[in-house]
Amino acid sequence: MDPESSVILRMEGISKRFPGVLANDDIHLDIRKGEVRGLLGENGAGKTTLMNILYGLHQPDAGEILISDRRVKIDSPRVAVDLGIGMVHQHFMLVENMTALENVLLVLPSRRPPWLDVGGARSRFDKIVQEHGLQIRPSNLVWQMPVVDQQWLEILKLLILDVQLIILDEPTAVLAPSQIQRLFDAIRRFAVQGKSIIFISHKLAEVKEITDRVTVLRDGRVVRTVETQFATTAELAQMMIGRSVTLERKPRAEMGSRKEALSVRGLHCNDDRGVEALKGVDLTIHSGEIVGVAGVAGNGQGELADCIAGLREATRGKITIGGSSVRGVFRDPRLLGYIPEDRRKTGLVVDFSVADNLILRKYRMPPFNRKGFLQWDAIQREAQRLIARLHIRTPDVNVLVRNLSGGNQQKIIVSRELDLQPQLILASQPTRGLDLASVESVHRTLLEERNRGAGVLFISAELSEVLALSDRIVVFFKGEIMGEVRGEGADVQAVGRMMIGERSVAPAANPAAVGSDA
Repeated sequence: MDPESSVILRMEGISKRFPGVLANDDIHLDIRKGEVRGLLGENGAGKTTLMNILYGLHQPDAGEILISDRRVKIDSPRVAVDLGIGMVHQHFMLVENMTALENVLLVLPSRRPPWLDVGGARSRFDKIVQEHGLQIRPSNLVWQMPVVDQQWLEILKLLILDVQLIILDEPTAVLAPSQIQRLFDAIRRFAVQGKSIIFISHKLAEVKEITDRVTVLRDGRVVRTVETQFATTAELAQMMIGRSVTLERKPRAEMGSRKEALSVRGLHCNDDRGVEALKGVDLTIHSGEIVGVAGVAGNGQGELADCIAGLREATRGKITIGGSSVRGVFRDPRLLGYIPEDRRKTGLVVDFSVADNLILRKYRMPPFNRKGFLQWDAIQREAQRLIARLHIRTPDVNVLVRNLSGGNQQKIIVSRELDLQPQLILASQPTRGLDLASVESVHRTLLEERNRGAGVLFISAELSEVLALSDRIVVFFKGEIMGEVRGEGADVQAVGRMMIGERSVAPAANPAAVGSDA
């Protein structure tokens, strides 16, 4: 088949400007039927803005969209769906206090308004769940569902609507490796069925594995579109960032005698459903070491982070940070820096400005506060300094955080939480949604904090990151620690076996020796 004859979508000359930033600059993009198209770019490169235009959430300042060579105006998501276009956003668009089936009913047009076709929706729901081997029940409340099931629910909604072009924005950011392969298997089935998929990601290995062609954006413009099989990951990184990037294990300084930064003893707690999530966890972190937590998502890592941060009450056990017992929300910003898993719910006030969010931990301190009055000149100078630390892309310090890309939102949290040089850094999925250069920057920053003498608890669903960054690794399975290994030269196969529930019989790593030969 002639490639041109199979083109189902063309975006021609698309430009979009926001206050102080040109997000999309004369972008041309064509998508073929049954194609998996990768969309690569740094945080703020314009990927999500372009897809939000295609989905009707933004209107372009210039350019046009053609579907099957017919010019269309997409001024709402409903119009996009009617044209066969669906999108799974990086931050899910679900009503959390409703059931899975009720969320599906919200998007389905009724054949007999105002009556809902509950029976028909349930029948299609059950059929798709069975086809893909999912464990989602129509009666499941969204807020009680694991994040992987929430993502599948978003995809399920699009399949029930029978869209022909599916946009997936950072779909693997919340998935474990086995879950990623299930998603990729589904994407391949969609392509065989004639559906087209736009796959937005920062992960070059995944783009290489699943896509047919890749379009690279930089600073709002198309750098190049290539056949995936003819491009190496190094070439894609060069196009995306302009330089080579490596996330390999970095050498680190030997640390001398160290204090106890974190002590967790006999920790038990329940998850949001009231089910026991942690079952007697014991964990120690010393100053000057990074302890990584490996494990498939949903095995207690999130509850561990919440308990340490004082956001979740332990049913039993004791937590001390720098010798101080944790009871309730931890109030001393110099003891704990917390990078939460969910940046929008826990880490940011998205309707506050960049400057407001960067100063949240120290707005009561001089020179930012004088006799109860905020000193805006000092706050703005401090915000500019923190923006420069991690190269946060923002037009100015007064822009609302909700208007920044997800990766730049994450960098605001990292810059803010590490600035006061806390004794313990709790980093839960700190690189989720970040591009390669930003991941490298966060890794370097955490290593600098470790070398300064901070204790770091590093929780990540990316095993390669845990291996690259950690001095010690503990492996979680169903709320228990299956074993512990040294980060340097860790046996990946042994870690993998522990991740699926095989308890280690090897002696635990000696924390006093960690760092001596890393």
